[in-house]
Amino acid sequence: MKIGELSRRTGVPTRLLRYYEEQDLLHPERADNGYRSYGESAVQCVTRIRGLLDSGLTTEMIRAILPFLAGPDEIHLAPDSLTPRTAALLRGEIDRIQARIDCLARNRDRLRAYLAAVQPDPGA
Repeated sequence: MKIGELSRRTGVPTRLLRYYEEQDLLHPERADNGYRSYGESAVQCVTRIRGLLDSGLTTEMIRAILPFLAGPDEIHLAPDSLTPRTAALLRGEIDRIQARIDCLARNRDRLRAYLAAVQPDPGA
C-alpha cells in the first residue's frame, strides 16, 4: 500500500509517517519509481508506535524496544539480546515515569487537602 492509504487506515498524517521513517521506526519498501510501499503489517506497527508515543516514550526508546514487541502484552526479547545501552535506557525511562507518578500523586494529595479545607465534608 502507498503512504496515503497507510495514513487513511491509521489516522496518522503522511508527514508523521515520513518522520517515523526518518527516526528508523518504520521501514517501507521502495518501488523503482521511489514511492514508498508498505506491507499490511505496517498498519499494526504504526498503531503500536502511536500508542507508545502517546504513553510518553521517546522515539529513541521506541526504536530500542519496537523490534521486540509482538502485541500489547507480548515481548519477544531473549535475555542475551538486551544490550547494556538498552538496559540503561529502560532503567532511565522507568525512573522518569516513577518521578512523574510521584509528582502526580503529590499534586493529587494537595488538591484533595485544599478541597477538604475549603469545602468541608457535608456528611460530617
